[in-house]
Amino acid sequence: MNGQIRAGSKPYPYELMLENPSALDRLDVQFRWGDYGIRMLRFHHTSFPPGRTVQFHKHSDFEFHFIPRGKGKVILGSEPYSLHEGLMYLTGPGLLHYQEADASEAMDELCLHLDIRRLEGRPEAGGEDWGESWERQEAHACVRQLEQLPPRPVPDNFKAMECFLTAYRAWHENQPGVMTVIKQAIVQILLRVARAYDAPPQPLLPSRDMKHYRYGLAVQFIQDNYMAPLTLEVVAERVQVSPRQLQRIFRERTGGTFSEYIESVRLSRICSELAESDLTMDQLAVRCGFSSSNYLHYVFKRKLGTTPMQYRLQHREQRQPQSQSR
Repeated sequence: MNGQIRAGSKPYPYELMLENPSALDRLDVQFRWGDYGIRMLRFHHTSFPPGRTVQFHKHSDFEFHFIPRGKGKVILGSEPYSLHEGLMYLTGPGLLHYQEADASEAMDELCLHLDIRRLEGRPEAGGEDWGESWERQEAHACVRQLEQLPPRPVPDNFKAMECFLTAYRAWHENQPGVMTVIKQAIVQILLRVARAYDAPPQPLLPSRDMKHYRYGLAVQFIQDNYMAPLTLEVVAERVQVSPRQLQRIFRERTGGTFSEYIESVRLSRICSELAESDLTMDQLAVRCGFSSSNYLHYVFKRKLGTTPMQYRLQHREQRQPQSQSR
């Protein structure tokens, strides 16, 4: 049956997988998702010839079944259900089940069998979170939902089946990051299966402190472009706020104005250049965003209480003893 087009049937979306239906089973795929360790046991395409049965059995892991073509039936616990193209079901830990292809028509199945374990150790506290907290929340919500799914088939309304082909194609084409693609495909299957059933309320999505976020964007843009003729209006447009609001944000965060912040960034760069380079004042003014060397001299003296040349000489003298002692 594999590799053959059934009479009167439409093109089979998973024809590519028929070349090597169990190819992904040979990969040792295991990864961490939130506080869970996930090990892939099986991830394959299989075909049941007409009348083929799989007798009652159960297992301690999660097994996801998808019907991309054909028909048959499944008994989950003691309840029988008809199967046809587009349905999916989960035979979770400890669920007794029986499968059977139709007596006159073969049935294809996409199967994902996973060992999902709660990990004892948690990432060390401290440092930046980098999204770990919300990933833990989402993984926990998804696994809890999977553990509570009713034992019945439902339509694959969110196209979890397509993730099988995504993973297989990554292996077949030897795509860069193939293991990452397979991991993402597995996580997507878990999320889409959970979503296909009546899901409980999900945890609140992580939200930003928008003032802090826009301040960070503005600061980064200034740091990257301090040499350009920046204005309040230019930066405000870049971070998508009004100039008045951006000015207010800078006052709240720095205690000064937007212009004062830009001056401080430019002066910091000027100080580095004075100590480390032999550029002239005209060159430094152009390089660091000042309109002229005279204006640079004026701002430098007002902010730091000394002239650029005096600053350069002072720091050159401080560096000379260090260089001579080496």
